[in-house]
Amino acid sequence: MINRRTFSKGVGLGAGAAAVSLTGPQTQASAAQHPSGTAAPAVPTVAAGTHTEFSTLQHVKAGVLDVSYAEVGPAHGPVVVLLHGWPYDIHSFVDVAPLLADLGYRVLVPHLRGHGSTRFLSRHTPRTAEQSAIALDIIAFMDALKIEKAVLAGFDWGSRTADIIAALWPERVKSLVSTSGYLITERKAQLGPALPAVEHNWWYQWYFATDRGVKAMENVDQRIALCRYVWTLVSPNWDFSDATFARTAEAFKNPDYAAIVLYNYRWRISLIEGDRRYDRYERKLAAQPPIGVPTVTLDAALDPFTAPGDGSAYRSHFTGPYLHRTIADIGHNLPQEAPTAFAQAVVDADHL
Repeated sequence: MINRRTFSKGVGLGAGAAAVSLTGPQTQASAAQHPSGTAAPAVPTVAAGTHTEFSTLQHVKAGVLDVSYAEVGPAHGPVVVLLHGWPYDIHSFVDVAPLLADLGYRVLVPHLRGHGSTRFLSRHTPRTAEQSAIALDIIAFMDALKIEKAVLAGFDWGSRTADIIAALWPERVKSLVSTSGYLITERKAQLGPALPAVEHNWWYQWYFATDRGVKAMENVDQRIALCRYVWTLVSPNWDFSDATFARTAEAFKNPDYAAIVLYNYRWRISLIEGDRRYDRYERKLAAQPPIGVPTVTLDAALDPFTAPGDGSAYRSHFTGPYLHRTIADIGHNLPQEAPTAFAQAVVDADHL
């Protein structure tokens, strides 16, 4: 999930000034007036849970993966790539995607490595999950579909992935929506202790560092129960149904799921070393590169990983056109809990 060092830096800060700060519930996600003077179209308001399924999934061979993805909207529309986090899947965008498609966007929602029906092409490929590896998966996905540039939008792992692509390959990013702000992991910063409240929020990361946690993740039933528990903690105001969770939980049955999740969290705190093929990218990311593409950042007010300060803890990382919003009464799975607000952020980012 969120970079704990970024979070801990924000703890205790008062409300700071961002470029633009618009605070309100999902039903007040009105289009903003932008520095260019043009207003983005307003996204119609829909209730969370209006849609339940993507009609069909497609597959494309991309890099080391056979990527499973949903696609909605006109084939020649401007492209939006929506990126999910952990422990979630493409259903986090099941309401967002049709809202954007109705506005003429071609919307692509891929399952990340280790999730859903995305599969490695070779059994010999190491099941690693460094932050740069996941970002390169998305670059390969775009290449395979002959997409030169897209709007990237995500949360959790998806925000981090979009941030990395925007920082290292800005020519591929038309604009960016990053929930929880700047999430590129600085591993050295993870080595020192954070504030107690921050460490408490990361209980599952420490659990995954133990043999007990590994065994739980490698047992399908136990990991599904763990993921459901995480949902209740990080989205305390979201009254999701059994059916809603069950649809996403199918993605956790991927045979590489445990390996990918465990690798990602253990790698972040330097319990394991990364694959050398990604070292050059990780060295660049360790420098915390700025992001200059047009960006909208979103904070979910009820997400325990959201730092106070109205985005001020990470504002300096974004050097281009910028908007910030805090979404009231919403938890960690922001696009599924507040689809209108998330879709509006995508449209607004595209018009910055």
